[in-house]
Amino acid sequence: MGPPPKPAGERRRRNATVSMTRLPAGGRTGEPPRWPLREDIVTAAKRDMARRQADELELQLLEPDLTGRQRSAAQRKLDAAESTATILDKQLEAQADLEAELWTDLWATPQAVAWERLGWTREVAQYVRWKVQAELGDLDASKEARQLADRLGLSPLAMLRLRWEVASDEVAEQRQERSGRSAPKTARQRLKVVDPGAASG
Repeated sequence: MGPPPKPAGERRRRNATVSMTRLPAGGRTGEPPRWPLREDIVTAAKRDMARRQADELELQLLEPDLTGRQRSAAQRKLDAAESTATILDKQLEAQADLEAELWTDLWATPQAVAWERLGWTREVAQYVRWKVQAELGDLDASKEARQLADRLGLSPLAMLRLRWEVASDEVAEQRQERSGRSAPKTARQRLKVVDPGAASG
């Protein structure tokens, strides 16, 4: 993406700059957009294949002419197929829950205001999918998530490259400033100690 632009105070040619897009500190309000992606097709296909294999093996075990060794081998394969199908089912459930949670969180950020203006709904959804798969242990997904995070302005450097900045929340700053000040002094605390010798002189 190239180097980030310099802050306004460090630029030599101040007249040739593009203004920054200011995003509200409070983030985007309202409900997130509708989730645009389907279920993870690759994982769902692996689960369905494992289920089909388990069904075929169950039918195979009903055959009366199987030897003891063949029956044991078929039972082991059946157990493995059922286990695989269950694990993939749980993975899809966990993925859907995490995707919904991250989707909601992201659409409340300041960057979401810019995404909405630009119509980047599917791009954000793709980031969510890669990010969740990365959190579930997929290293390749973590690389994709990192690249998309840069494009979506999800780090300070990425925001600078996109020329986005979060507008300061002046009301919150004033509130924090007031709460940080010391409490007003009592009448006794305002009294000054006076040197009696200096007063008589």
